[in-house]
Amino acid sequence: MLQRETPEETACEDPYRHGNCHLIELKRVVKIYDTPAGKFYALRGVNLRVDTHEFVAVIGKSGSGKSTLINMITGIDRPTSGEVFVGDTAVHQLSESQMAVWRGKHVGVIFQFFQLLPTLTLVENVMLPMDFCHTYAPRERYERAMQLLAHVDMAQHAHKLPSAVSGGQQQRVAIARALANDPPVIVADEPTGNLDSKTANQVFDL
Repeated sequence: MLQRETPEETACEDPYRHGNCHLIELKRVVKIYDTPAGKFYALRGVNLRVDTHEFVAVIGKSGSGKSTLINMITGIDRPTSGEVFVGDTAVHQLSESQMAVWRGKHVGVIFQFFQLLPTLTLVENVMLPMDFCHTYAPRERYERAMQLLAHVDMAQHAHKLPSAVSGGQQQRVAIARALANDPPVIVADEPTGNLDSKTANQVFDL
């Protein structure tokens, strides 16, 4: 089930979307996994359109295909058949190397388990997408990372390792990292699943 928050005006003037009027569009997407018990259909002919400024929540029971759907949008996984477009990019047609660069520039992903690199400080984790995609000049990356950490109230912990802060604080850093390259799409897969209710509400407020 999808729940949407849509602004009064959903226009097509976003420069990221030159030919496609939808920020995200899935057409007849099917995903089949081969299992010892036979073929498992995670997605069956999914059609989905999401426009700029929309907030869309995918809600369903465990095993209903929520994470698989998210993985189609982010390019983490590929459809068995069907088409996936983000802006003007045919995500399903990208090579692995093209996918990595595209994802780094255009999609911010927030994971349930944070996925911070344990040997890097918090500020280094936030800088990593900028280092990988070269979206900002080297001299600008540290300052931007610190600004993002300040935005999530984590600047005072910038030079600590992830293991030195709480789960809620790590998720704040993960949000800052997802925003590092100013992507047009932010995707979160159960971003509060490992957090207590108070911290979860704080994350949603961000």
